[in-house]
Amino acid sequence: MGLPGSGKSTVGRHLAKRLGVPFLDSDHVIEERLGCTIREFFEREGEDRFRDLESEVLDELTRLPGVVLSTGGGSVLRKANREWLRERGHVVYLRSHPEEIFRRLRHDRVRPLLQVADPLQRLRDLFAARDPLYRETAHFVIETGRPSVSTLVNMIVMQLELAGAVPAPDLGAPRG
Repeated sequence: MGLPGSGKSTVGRHLAKRLGVPFLDSDHVIEERLGCTIREFFEREGEDRFRDLESEVLDELTRLPGVVLSTGGGSVLRKANREWLRERGHVVYLRSHPEEIFRRLRHDRVRPLLQVADPLQRLRDLFAARDPLYRETAHFVIETGRPSVSTLVNMIVMQLELAGAVPAPDLGAPRG
């Protein structure tokens, strides 16, 4: 989990491949069900209706065993979503600072929450509001900074191994 543009989908895909499990992106599942983009739905139906649908999908997806799930940046806004994520999985918060995300997304025209006059200020506002919620929900906080995707995946795998969430490699096993 993390702010829009923090790398959730990219890191999630690589993590799933590394762990040998399926990768799911809740936003993509929502778009498939809607038959339109989240941005179009947002504009037509509003944020409240989108959050209702997002909660329905998260309730379903968090019940699936053995998957890496990337969630939308605002998924933590509802208490039930935070509880389902925390209770049903191992949550990793990819913590990115607004300035870092802005550098990555300054030309993005897809994310509805960033289509405003001052996207950097919008990211700062989102960070201020959501960082405490992400921290409340997460089992692990990974500062994204400037590490490569593979470095971030290694950091996440190490945390999951230390927590016993995934088996650690057996380094002492005889090679056959």
